[in-house]
Amino acid sequence: MYIYLPIAEVSMHIGIIIGLGGGVGFLSGLFGVGGGFLMTPLLIFFGIPPAVAVSTEANQIVASSVSGVLAHMRRGNVDFKMGGILMAGGVIGSSLGVALFSFLREIGQIDLVIQLSYVVFLGIIGALMLTESVRTILRSRKPGAVRGKLHQHNWLHGLPLKMRFRRSKLYISAILPLGIGAFVGVLAAIMGVGGGFIMVPAMIYLLGMPTSVVVGTSLFQIIFVTANVTLLQ
Repeated sequence: MYIYLPIAEVSMHIGIIIGLGGGVGFLSGLFGVGGGFLMTPLLIFFGIPPAVAVSTEANQIVASSVSGVLAHMRRGNVDFKMGGILMAGGVIGSSLGVALFSFLREIGQIDLVIQLSYVVFLGIIGALMLTESVRTILRSRKPGAVRGKLHQHNWLHGLPLKMRFRRSKLYISAILPLGIGAFVGVLAAIMGVGGGFIMVPAMIYLLGMPTSVVVGTSLFQIIFVTANVTLLQ
């Protein structure tokens, strides 16, 4: 059964739409990502205009992230204080990103920017993951090799506005999570992603958060950032 999408001006089989939503929703709850880095390119692949795909996926991410957060809240795996700081930065960044999105759309370059953004960012993420995997394999072959700490950033301890995040067992400056949230917010507006594919590694490697609370906290801030993008779009 095909349905007509008037804003996108294309017809799609309802089974494809439901299947894409279900698959991406599963990944959202499992890995703490909104799934936009998968869904938006897939929508474009199936003929949805890039600008429409970005705005539509931001809306879908809200729903998929809510269900994931509820599950993690029941397990106590959400750091609401850290999530609030990330969310504040994300709302600011996404508001600026929507303004940039509108400007690029007016000059007719938004489709090109969206497609290039995916090529660049997913390429960088893939290269970093490959590098880390190779290092892990080589390290495992060396007897007695000890892995160093993931977040030895001495410069971070010198930043002002320190806050204590009891759930994450951290005492760090709020500036870094605020900046990370703002950067991810811009990506959410331009690429139609929740930003979890960048947020989750940043929370682990830069902030040093325990992996047990990273996924739930990431999903928590994604809800509000993508909701802001949806309303502004």
